[in-house]
Amino acid sequence: MLAVVLGNAAVITWLWVHGGNITDKSTGDILTSIGRITGLLSAYLALIQVILLARLPLLERAFGFDRLSIWHRWNGHVCIDLVVAHVIFTVWGYALLDRLPLGKEISTMLGGGIYPGMITATIGTVMLLAVVATSLVIVRRRLSYEWWYVVHLLAYAGIALSWFHEIPTGNELVLDHTAATYWRGLYVATIAILVAFRLVAPLFFTLRHGLKVAEVTEEGPGVVSVRITGKRLGRLRAEPGQFFIWRFLDRRRVWAAHPYSLSAAPDGRSLRITVKSLGDHSARMRELKPGTRVVAEGPFGVFTDRARRREKLALIAGGIGITPVRALLEHARGDVVVLYRALTSEDLVLRGELDRLAEARGATIHYVVGDHRGDGASLLSSDHLLELVPDLPERDVFLCGPPAMTAVISRNIRAARVPRRNVHLERFALT
Repeated sequence: MLAVVLGNAAVITWLWVHGGNITDKSTGDILTSIGRITGLLSAYLALIQVILLARLPLLERAFGFDRLSIWHRWNGHVCIDLVVAHVIFTVWGYALLDRLPLGKEISTMLGGGIYPGMITATIGTVMLLAVVATSLVIVRRRLSYEWWYVVHLLAYAGIALSWFHEIPTGNELVLDHTAATYWRGLYVATIAILVAFRLVAPLFFTLRHGLKVAEVTEEGPGVVSVRITGKRLGRLRAEPGQFFIWRFLDRRRVWAAHPYSLSAAPDGRSLRITVKSLGDHSARMRELKPGTRVVAEGPFGVFTDRARRREKLALIAGGIGITPVRALLEHARGDVVVLYRALTSEDLVLRGELDRLAEARGATIHYVVGDHRGDGASLLSSDHLLELVPDLPERDVFLCGPPAMTAVISRNIRAARVPRRNVHLERFALT
């Protein structure tokens, strides 16, 4: 994958050089040339953004949704930095060439007569900046998932608008038909991948398996399990530890799709998820009615027994991150220890099931309860981990939970001398 990404970036850079952008020029020409390459590379990275989370089975199986999400986040940062650089260098360069103050140059560009496509480009840039703004942690904490999801749809609109700015008006692409054809190919390929795996594949999945809600069960305060049945579910080849992206087709939930891990090992007849009330959508899951149709995409994730390298196993979960861990425990073999971290005893979801599975599988469970802001600050530190599981460095460790928790505990696991290749993470986070 890296070779393909870098190869295309090299081709784009070569086309920019071939367009005469590094010959001796005035300061204004140099600045506009820098503006062009930053614009071209930002457009390319925007297409990469789409592909990273287009749910391509090949990428997902090779790297896992969690790692792809991290790459998506960092690629997005670089992409928007290049967009901002493109705007600054282009406006600055043209201001020098036109011998106008920056303010006057901006108004001239947006006038639409001399520089066509600038209004379109400006709208697209504002849309992409809006996506970045909602991705900031402090903002996302104040936005529901549903609104965050809707705002992120603006990214597609922003990328589409970049087409109308880049292809018809970009200097290199207007003058070089080969370059223009190459860029059209990149856009068409991206659109084809998006349509195939974000629209056609879910539709085929729905028609083939006919998923619907069979049962909704209250597991505790703010926690419900949803059992979903359908046809030929064994053909999904879903594994414990994996997740699907679910869309429930009723009036209140049809507009949003959410990722939820399987909380029980798939048996070919039904799939079960367990959801904690953390937002508007999850809070209303208890209102689901049996018979509600379901659209799903997946299975996704490499947080499965396939990643295991050692006979001994440690499963560590925090909060609702216990769901894939509970599914893994159901089919776990060998010497297995489970550590379940929660703030209070009431937060220990599916405890009865875990106790029964541990007894049946001969596993050991430690319930680690306490507030990390008080006396529980040392819970699951490296020393505490080794106290609970003295042979932890000899085990494969699977860790799942909220991002902040997994970040801290993964460092503690490494400090406890567990090799990096034996630590497997699943972060319950949006990208």
